[in-house]
Amino acid sequence: MNTEEWNPGKLLGISGGYWAACALHAGVKLDIFTVLSEQTFSGQKIAEKLGSDARAVIMLLNALSAMNLLIKKNTSYSNSEFSNSFLSKKSPKYLGYIIMHHHHLMASWNELAKGVKTGKAVRSRASYGNSEVRENFLMGMFNLASNIAPQIVGKIDLSGKKHLLDLGGGPGTYAIHFCLANPLLKATIYDQKPTRPFAERTVAKFGLSDRIDFQAGDYVKKDISGAYDVAWLSHILHAEGPEDTQKIIQKAVSVLKPKGMILVHEFILNNDMDGPLFPALFSLNMLLGTEKGQSYSEKQLKDMLAAAGVVKIKRIPVQTPNDSGIIQGVVKG
Repeated sequence: MNTEEWNPGKLLGISGGYWAACALHAGVKLDIFTVLSEQTFSGQKIAEKLGSDARAVIMLLNALSAMNLLIKKNTSYSNSEFSNSFLSKKSPKYLGYIIMHHHHLMASWNELAKGVKTGKAVRSRASYGNSEVRENFLMGMFNLASNIAPQIVGKIDLSGKKHLLDLGGGPGTYAIHFCLANPLLKATIYDQKPTRPFAERTVAKFGLSDRIDFQAGDYVKKDISGAYDVAWLSHILHAEGPEDTQKIIQKAVSVLKPKGMILVHEFILNNDMDGPLFPALFSLNMLLGTEKGQSYSEKQLKDMLAAAGVVKIKRIPVQTPNDSGIIQGVVKG
C-alpha cells in the first residue's frame, strides 16, 4: 500500500491534473510537435502553419513550454529532445496515437461516478469504435508495445520453441519482436477480423510475412485451432470477467504441446489489490469500457493458470513504464 502523505498542494494537483493532460492532448492533436520537429518557429508562424488563432496557439505553446515539452527562446519555440523522440510523427518512437487514445477515453472518465453507481460500462470498447478511434487504439498499442517489446523479449528464453501463438495480438507487435529475436520461430496472430489488414501490413513492413500468419476469430466465443509451443497473452485478460478469463487461459493451454509455455502479460495488482497505482486505476478504466473487465492480482492469475493445469508458475522480473508484469508457466509433459 502507498503510504505517501497527502497535503493540499498534492490534492489540488491531482484534482486539476487534467489541465496538463488536455494541453498535451491538444498539442498532439494539432500536431505541434511534428511541425517543430528539428525546427524552430515563432508562435505566429506556428499558428499560420496550423491555420489557427495566433493568440490561442501562443497560449498553448507557453503552457507546453512550462511543461518542459517545448523550449522557448524570446518569441520562438522548438521541441525538447524528449518531444522530438516521442511526440513527433517523424520519430519511430512516436507515442501520439496512445495519447490520442487516452484523449478519446476522457469523456467516459468524466462519467466515472455513474459507472461506479450502476456497475455498468459507459462507453463501448475502443477496438469497436469508429475508424479514427480504432486507428488510435491499434496504432497506440503498436507504438507503446514497440517501445517495450525489445526489453521484454530479452527476458524470455524461447530457445527450441518453433511456433508462438500471439492471442489477441492486434497488430502483432510482440509476435514480430519474438520472431526478430528468435530466427527459427514462427508465429500466429489470433484476433478479430477487422484487425487483419493492419496486422498483415505491419508484419510485412518487418519482412516477416513468411513467418507470421493471421487467424481471425473471437477467442472468447470460439475455440482456437492449431498446436503451439508458446502462447503469449498480452493485455487481453483484463477486458473480461473472471469466468471468461479462466476460459481464455484454458483455451490457450488446450492448444499448447506438452511442455509448452504460456506467458501472461498484464497490469498486475498486488494480492491486496490496492496497488500499484496504475493497475488499480486501469481497473476503473475497464469498468468504464467493458461489461466485466478488471485488473487481476498476481495470485488470481497464478490460481487461474494452475486451475488450467499449468505448472512451474512464476513471475518474470521486468520493469516497464506502465507497471506491467509477466507470469510464466508450463503445460505438463
